[in-house]
Amino acid sequence: MLLTPREEIYDRVKKFQQEMMEKSLDGAIVVLNSDMFYLAGTVQNAQLFVPASGEPVLMIRKSLRRGREESPLKNVVPIRGVKDLPGVLSDFGHSSLKRLGLEFDVLPVSNLHAYERAFPDVVFSDVSSLFRKIRMIKSPFEIDQIRAAMQILDAGFKEVPRVLREGIREVELASYLEAAMRRAGLIGNAKMRAFNQDYYLGNVCFGGSGCSASGMDGSVSGIGLTPAWPQGAGNAQLKRDEVVFIDYVGVANGYCGDQTRVFCLGKLSPKLEQAYNDAMMINEQMLSILKPGTPAEELYHLAVKLAKESGNEEFFLGYKEERARFVGHGVGLETDEMPVFAPGLKTPILPGMVFAMEPKFVFEEGAIGTESTYVMTENGPECLSITPQVIGYVE
Repeated sequence: MLLTPREEIYDRVKKFQQEMMEKSLDGAIVVLNSDMFYLAGTVQNAQLFVPASGEPVLMIRKSLRRGREESPLKNVVPIRGVKDLPGVLSDFGHSSLKRLGLEFDVLPVSNLHAYERAFPDVVFSDVSSLFRKIRMIKSPFEIDQIRAAMQILDAGFKEVPRVLREGIREVELASYLEAAMRRAGLIGNAKMRAFNQDYYLGNVCFGGSGCSASGMDGSVSGIGLTPAWPQGAGNAQLKRDEVVFIDYVGVANGYCGDQTRVFCLGKLSPKLEQAYNDAMMINEQMLSILKPGTPAEELYHLAVKLAKESGNEEFFLGYKEERARFVGHGVGLETDEMPVFAPGLKTPILPGMVFAMEPKFVFEEGAIGTESTYVMTENGPECLSITPQVIGYVE
C-alpha cells in the first residue's frame, strides 16, 4: 500500500493549525473520514485532536494496530469513547481547552451533544470551511494520486468499444467498465461531503434514460435500478444510433478524478452531433479565459452565454427545470470539493486547484457533452484526463 508521506501529513497539519489560530481556536476534534485521512493518513474508528500548536493526538477505538501502521503521527493511542477524551487529552497537556472546532456540516447532532457533555466548559465552533479552504490547493503528491485516478478511468473507458453491442443493458455495460477499472486499481468507492448526496461511481445512460433526473445535484442522474437508488445504470437496452453517455469517477489512494465521454453504436443524429460540438466549444472557451486568479463564476456565466447563443440554453446542464446550477467543481478526496464554478462564487482559481469542467446538454433523446479533470498551473489549466475527447463511434 502507498502510505501518505510524513512530511506531507505534517505540512497539512501546519496549514490547518494556522487557520485555527486565526479563528482563536485551541484546537479541533476531527471525525469525518475524508478530513481524518487528509490529516492523519489513516481511516479508522477514531477521533483526531489537532491542537492550534503542537503534536496532534490520534485516538483510535478500532483498529489501533492498523492506525499505527498507516499514520505517521507521533501520538497514536487507544480510546474507548467520547467520555474518555478529556482524560486522554489531559495526559498530553491539553487540559485548559476553551474553544474547539468540529465539522458541523457532517457531524450528527447526537455526537455534538456527546462532546458538549464531555467538555461542559468548552465553546464549539464550525471548522468545515477551514477544511474546504486548505484542501482546495493540492500538493504535487495529491496531484499524482489524481493522475493515477485518471489512468484508472481511461482503462475503463477503453473497455467500452470492445463490449458495446446492440441489446446490451446499461447495468451490463457498467459491469464491464467497472471491472476494467477495478483491475486497474480502483478502490471501489467515491465520497461526497454534501448531506444525502450519496454517490457510487457514476452513470451509464442509453438514449432517453439520460434525461431522467433525480435528487442528485448534477446535470445527469440516470434511471438506476430501484427508487431506493434512483441514479446510475438501469436496465435500458442499447439501440443502434443512440447516444451512450458515461460519466464516472476513478479513485486511487482515496483521490478521485471525474470524466464523461460519449459513444455510439452506429451514427448520432445531426442534432446531437452539433450539441456535442457546442459543448466542446464551450469547454474550450472556458479554458481559454481561465488564468490564475480568475473568479470561478466567470466561467459559469460565459458557459451559459455561449449555450444561449447555440439555441439550446434550456437544455444546458440538465433538462429544462431540472438544470444544475454549476458547470464545474473541485475534486480530491471528495467529488464535490471547492472550487465550484457557479453564479455568486467568486473563488479565485489558483495554481494547485484540481477541478472537473462539465458542459453538457440534456435532451429528451439523451444527454451529451464532455467532462475532464484539470489542474490549475501558473501557466493555465492542464488536462489530467487521458481518454480522447471525441465521440467514440463503434461499428
